[in-house]
Amino acid sequence: MSKKQEKKKKRQLSLRQRNALDGYLFLVPWLAGLALFTLFPMLYSIRLSMGDVQMAPTGIKIRFVGIQWYQEAFTLDTTYTVSLLSTLKFVLLSTPMIVVVALLLALLLNGKFRGRSFFRAVFFLPVIIISGPVIQELLTTRAAAVIHPEDFLIYDFIASLPAVLSGPLLYIFDNIVLIFWFSGVQVVLFLAGLQKIGQPIREAASIDGASPWQMFWKIDLPFLRSLILLNTIYTLVQLSTFSSNEVNQEVLNKMTLVGKTYGYSAALAWIYFACMLSVIGVAFLLLRERKEKKG
Repeated sequence: MSKKQEKKKKRQLSLRQRNALDGYLFLVPWLAGLALFTLFPMLYSIRLSMGDVQMAPTGIKIRFVGIQWYQEAFTLDTTYTVSLLSTLKFVLLSTPMIVVVALLLALLLNGKFRGRSFFRAVFFLPVIIISGPVIQELLTTRAAAVIHPEDFLIYDFIASLPAVLSGPLLYIFDNIVLIFWFSGVQVVLFLAGLQKIGQPIREAASIDGASPWQMFWKIDLPFLRSLILLNTIYTLVQLSTFSSNEVNQEVLNKMTLVGKTYGYSAALAWIYFACMLSVIGVAFLLLRERKEKKG
């Protein structure tokens, strides 16, 4: 290797290092916020979950009880396990539906037609204008479902299918507003990914005789794979932190239990966190890009 090539390689490496440094500098505000405002409350909540919290005139007193609250959550609490399983079912059923609906909407909104910008705004508006209390009211009054779905012939047809097929489809009928509300950000991310696919690739595929269906499977879907992973994890986190889900309500309601103030609810929250972290880990392992082995 000549001296010029060595100098050029050094310059390239230094450029990569500068780019990496720029990336780390962008992370500094987030890391500072994590350390100042998030890390201490997280560690403190772990301490609370392993202690008997007593409010005294001199301040908060914590008596260490180990994993007692964690054991009672599964052995003595008659409602928490039911709420946990119900919430996990809600998250696991809703996430794939929201991601699929967001992908389909993004494909439709990526086409060229009149009023495209208007329809894009319409699908994103619920994310902005519908707050937690509003969506809770919609769920309470069943306004988030299709009105009288049993009046539609397709509903009776779906209900007659095996439970494995009918369950998810009937769930869409019962939660259609909720699915559209949670899919706004995902639609925007998918749209951004679709718009980065070069038009020459589509033109070349069209010349070779590829149909739109084949282009979706061979071009769009592989290109959007990383975004599918991102949207799946984002949706899991979004649904798990939804203030109106059963576990979050359970934790909130049990914060002031006599003899279990704060400590028991902290343990319930950490059990829920561990479950959701496991679900996110499985989703990451299933959807991550795998490098092909050479040779």
